[in-house]
Amino acid sequence: MTVRTFDDVVLAVGTKKGLFLFLSTKERARWRMSGPFLNGNEINHAVVDPRTGTVYATVVSPWFGAQVSYSKDLGKTWHDAKGSPAFAADSGLKLERLWHIEPGRPFEPGVLYCGVAPAALFRSEDGGSNWEEMRDLTNHPTRPKWFPGAGGLMVHSIVLDPADQNRMWVGISAAGVFRTDDGGKSWCAMNSNLRNVLAKYVPEAEMYPEAGQCVHHLTRACGSKVRLYAQTHWGTYRSDEGAQSWTEITEGLPSDFGFVMAAHPREPNTAFVVPLQGAEFRCPPGAKLRVFRTGNAGKSWEPLSKGLPQRNAYMGTYREGMAIDELEPAGLYLGTNTGHLYASVDEGESWRQLSADLPPIFSASVTVFG
Repeated sequence: MTVRTFDDVVLAVGTKKGLFLFLSTKERARWRMSGPFLNGNEINHAVVDPRTGTVYATVVSPWFGAQVSYSKDLGKTWHDAKGSPAFAADSGLKLERLWHIEPGRPFEPGVLYCGVAPAALFRSEDGGSNWEEMRDLTNHPTRPKWFPGAGGLMVHSIVLDPADQNRMWVGISAAGVFRTDDGGKSWCAMNSNLRNVLAKYVPEAEMYPEAGQCVHHLTRACGSKVRLYAQTHWGTYRSDEGAQSWTEITEGLPSDFGFVMAAHPREPNTAFVVPLQGAEFRCPPGAKLRVFRTGNAGKSWEPLSKGLPQRNAYMGTYREGMAIDELEPAGLYLGTNTGHLYASVDEGESWRQLSADLPPIFSASVTVFG
């Protein structure tokens, strides 16, 4: 007989005041919350490494600055990285915030990546204890065209090619999408057909520059085809060429602005977004919190709202606020800046509230074991 445990599925929720873990079986019928951990610190992102079960968190302390912390026992004990990401003394850059941690591929034991502000990418080869800057991205020739958005200038999305250890993509706000095909030795701007948000407000700004686009979130579709989805400050997009060029798929959505995005684990044509009204009013259009799903790669969208507030819903979502698991059917998880946490075990058809009392939620990520 198989013994079900409450750590088959681990949902890591980073908040303004610490990290919370929600644990469940693969049926996802009941959840047990533990935490808060790393109390009083802003946890911009946290992830459970599926290779080892180690929990990694980006910790921002109002007194001690930013560092990587990790736990090998689901939060019972914590350790600070010996050498958290930091810029060289002669770089002229000062670390502001850690934005995202991405575990390496299954065949890369000990490898992790961390995106930071001001925009840079760091790599660890020893399980997160020490980190080294990937300077070829920091020193990219287009960097003079990069500029900070409302949240700063940061590397926030890290997407690995699962088969090719030399290929990866990053999303930078506000600089755009960049790809490396040689393990980070060189990077190419991949922003063809992505609209420049400055052109929305400044008539003389170039509409399609090489770099400078405000990408909010980047994710990879499943399958062998190199398909990516991107949510930007000014539109939702799809690429079928590894970001070589982009096709806008905003039509059918109630707005062209948003942050969160998720791709289905088995269906490359299926993706999810949560539109917000706009940069000046970052709340759901019509005060209705809805997740929109496409099943045809963005040709059309359908709203999913059962169980979500459809009146006076004035919450927002941050860019790491939605996650999807790999179970059948896939589970979706959505956190808001008002501390509401929602879960769906039927690919968004219906939702239940896991908590309404958390601090503002910065991130949600989910890992399934066994």
